[in-house]
Amino acid sequence: MKTLLTAEVEFRIEFVEFIPDKLEDRVLYISTEFKTASHKCPCGCGLEVVTPLSPIRWKLIFDGSVSLDPSIGNWSFPCRSHYWIEGNKAVWAPQWSQERISINREDEASQRDRYVRSGHQKISETRKSQSKLRWWKRIKRKLF
Repeated sequence: MKTLLTAEVEFRIEFVEFIPDKLEDRVLYISTEFKTASHKCPCGCGLEVVTPLSPIRWKLIFDGSVSLDPSIGNWSFPCRSHYWIEGNKAVWAPQWSQERISINREDEASQRDRYVRSGHQKISETRKSQSKLRWWKRIKRKLF
């Protein structure tokens, strides 16, 4: 049954090494090792949503609860759901027109191109990333 897009959906957070083959409803799986968060669409359609974590994609904010930034627009899904994950909850956002989706996709492609051209994949960045990963693993062990 499809949830109304005004209903509150709260996620249980699971830090995992690997994203499981079968996702549970209302669970946000986070793999810091593979820089990915995955969950089933909170609208109830059952489709799986993958959010790559990186400076030019989604950012994970962990302050006792989990938020992802920017919003998630499942424009290629039949449900076309649009929401934020803030404080472990799906916060529904307005639908976008096809024109706005196209403009946003072009902007994202430009941002990725600029990021790659700027050389952000330097060794020093990789070392910082590895240091952050070790920090996340320590946090994960303490919390879960």
